[in-house]
Amino acid sequence: MSARIVNNVTRPAPVTIHVNDTEILAYEGESLATALFANGWLIMSRDASGRARSPYCNMGVCFDCMVDVVDAAGSCSRVRACMTVVRPGVRIKVAAQ
Repeated sequence: MSARIVNNVTRPAPVTIHVNDTEILAYEGESLATALFANGWLIMSRDASGRARSPYCNMGVCFDCMVDVVDAAGSCSRVRACMTVVRPGVRIKVAAQ
């Protein structure tokens, strides 16, 4: 079940993204953090001690929402989920829940 607000909201058609090889629906233009939260992914990464990290500031200052985005060639980039926009087919790797 989606945690998104649905009443009186107009969105484009959903697109599929992949999180740890699981398909989820998201909307172009929303942040990866929003898409992850709305689909129940609360932990983005873990610190050196193994503690769970999630978005704290949600504006790109704290770096607690770091995720790995894998491109079509298999190259991986570490990005802030709160500052990265959903694109169709994007593949994301997040820490184990």
